[in-house]
Amino acid sequence: ELANLIIAETPVQKSELLSDFAQWLTKNYSRNWQLTNLIKRGCGIHNGQLHRSLSQIQVKLFEESTGLNRIVSTSSIIEGVNTSAENVVLWRNKNGQPKLNDFTYRNIIGRGGRMFKHFIGNIFLLEKPPVEEDNQLNINFSEELAAHVDENEFSQHLSSEQIAKIIAYKEEMSELLGEENYSRLQHDNAFNDSDSTVVLKVTRALHDSPENFNGLAYLNSDNPENWKSSLYNVLKVIPGYVGAAYSDVVEFICVIANNWHYDFPQLLEQLAVYDIGVDKFFDLERKASYKLPALLNEINRIQQELYPQRKVDISSFIAKVSHAFLPANVFILEEYGLPRMISKKIHESGFIDLENTEVPIHEVIDSFNNIGIYAISNCSPQLDRFDKYIIEHFYDGISHVNKIGKKLENF
Repeated sequence: ELANLIIAETPVQKSELLSDFAQWLTKNYSRNWQLTNLIKRGCGIHNGQLHRSLSQIQVKLFEESTGLNRIVSTSSIIEGVNTSAENVVLWRNKNGQPKLNDFTYRNIIGRGGRMFKHFIGNIFLLEKPPVEEDNQLNINFSEELAAHVDENEFSQHLSSEQIAKIIAYKEEMSELLGEENYSRLQHDNAFNDSDSTVVLKVTRALHDSPENFNGLAYLNSDNPENWKSSLYNVLKVIPGYVGAAYSDVVEFICVIANNWHYDFPQLLEQLAVYDIGVDKFFDLERKASYKLPALLNEINRIQQELYPQRKVDISSFIAKVSHAFLPANVFILEEYGLPRMISKKIHESGFIDLENTEVPIHEVIDSFNNIGIYAISNCSPQLDRFDKYIIEHFYDGISHVNKIGKKLENF
């Protein structure tokens, strides 16, 4: 609603930089995207769904004198984002469905004003702020991870209810997997980083209905059409876990199997038949690459334990999904601020092989720094002016990372 209001009431800015960015978004993402129209009016969007590189570019433009002069944001702006504003307008006192707590509220309004930047910030509250409270950090065992600790060793840190749940969890897991198998998995710390609720539900499903997972090996097929039945069965293990309709997730995954080979607009064209536009694409990609691999990993591990005779291992498929079917280093570079479409141009120029899965990310970063910004910026005639602006911003980040790495090595 707020973005639509800004588009309707704000004139297009006369900024070459913003014009370049708007054209870049049209070319690389979508012509009919709300963000493109906002950028033309000097406004950006920040939320947890956008590709990280897009969020970083907008924060960079917010610091530019001819860049963005406002950002419509969720509370994601306080999560590792180093920026400040002269004016902060808190237009709702909610963080999604629940109300803002006092700690988050103060973190948000703390973005108003910065020494040697705006000096004094103005905070506009359009709804009642949360009740002020003392903020004390208490580190407790979460319900999801508590089941994996020794209830006797940590009895002083656990409630009686948590201890009862841990005992019940371990008894049921021993019954489903066999006491010897479960003890061995515990000794190997197999579930230490896992959500015990997910582990238990997956174990029950595989134990009680093994026939639903007979086709799990089809996920290793090169043909996405062969994945559909298995993916539906996986999603049904914990209804609502991924947070999207089964059909949307399944069809989306089958289309983005070509994520590296097709351009973003080409993927959107294929997804249009399923009513998946650019914003829904970001939402589904995030869920598919974060939530789904965690579920698949538990299924893979437990089915190997229960049915070793099947000799099924879907680790390679899990790795592909977790990187949204992009080369692993391309996916990670996007977190550093380099969009996938620019990575593709650099890879195709032959300067750096970004498809090589054997090369760790720190070596890729070293290659970028060794080659240098000038050579990379001119490595391909396909790189346009705004591509080069992004590359310059990307180099600011990796040069800083490289300096920290060298300091640590010397230390």
